[in-house]
Amino acid sequence: MNLGVTVIKGRRSVRQYKDTPIPENVIRDALDCARLAPTARNVQPWLFGVIDDAALKAGIAELTDHGKFIADAPICFAVFTRKEEPYYLEDGCAATDQLILGLWAHGVASCWVAGDKKGYAENVRELLAVPDGYTLIALVPAGYPAQITIPDKKKTEDIVFSNRWEPKSA
Repeated sequence: MNLGVTVIKGRRSVRQYKDTPIPENVIRDALDCARLAPTARNVQPWLFGVIDDAALKAGIAELTDHGKFIADAPICFAVFTRKEEPYYLEDGCAATDQLILGLWAHGVASCWVAGDKKGYAENVRELLAVPDGYTLIALVPAGYPAQITIPDKKKTEDIVFSNRWEPKSA
């Protein structure tokens, strides 16, 4: 297996982090990975927040329905895109995924916490003073993993078809 595939296959969603700070060069490298994500028509509609202030992280955590652990992460990234762009969601998701993989390549774990379509998205935008016209795509708390759980995943042959889908015979 090559290094890129190893990074991708090894990534896990982690919700418990050590209290170890993330070096600035790692943060910048992960953000560089995010900004280089594919984007429809090369619009690059994103804006990335880097939140390490404890009070802000606690405020974000309180707003979410499934992200209370954000308060305990050493850092939280917030990915926003311009809502008027026709492919804002696809572009923002591509950038989020590359941010997560960029972090993991340095041994920094994270967990994608939903943003788009969530009732708290506008409140997070306002809390972080992000300009109108941007919408929250994802929150990405990150840190060195305190614990990693490896969930079961479906087998490739159970989720892939060639040309046209046909039910498997029993």
